[in-house]
Amino acid sequence: MMIRRERPDDGDAIHAITAAAFRGLPYSAPPVEPGGDPGEAALVSWLRADAGWIPELSLVAIEDDQVVGHVVATRAHVEDRPVLGLGPLSVLPRRQRAGLGSALMHAVLGAADALGEPLVALLGNPAFYRRFGFVAAQPAGIAAPVPAWGDNFQVRTLSQYDGQAGRFRYAEPFDRL
Repeated sequence: MMIRRERPDDGDAIHAITAAAFRGLPYSAPPVEPGGDPGEAALVSWLRADAGWIPELSLVAIEDDQVVGHVVATRAHVEDRPVLGLGPLSVLPRRQRAGLGSALMHAVLGAADALGEPLVALLGNPAFYRRFGFVAAQPAGIAAPVPAWGDNFQVRTLSQYDGQAGRFRYAEPFDRL
């Protein structure tokens, strides 16, 4: 397996992987179009067209010259200070539980740190993301966009973290879901 930056011709594969990874999950975003793919698949396209897109933080996992996983982090804010929002993280269902998601997480966190980003936030299962250093956001002083998210809204500080605290705001496309 190799991890690299997304290329322009990866878009269709990323859409298909994201749709397959989130299809049928109880927590996936509803389809944008009735009967369509889960909202997370549309979200990636919307993020790509947004001012908060950071090309260096859209990474794919490649096996046998095929894209089998994807992760993206985009510009977000804590109050008016720039941070990152992570997600979605997607791996083809047939390749899940084989370490690809973990490899993508390590790669995107390392890339974010190398770019001098201070903090990454996400909405996800604490049992999965804890292993990457994520903690519940509220005790860390970061308020979720939706308070009901509770401990599923998590943060991971990076080398340049200097105490950012306040309300978190994802890139605008997240508001469309």
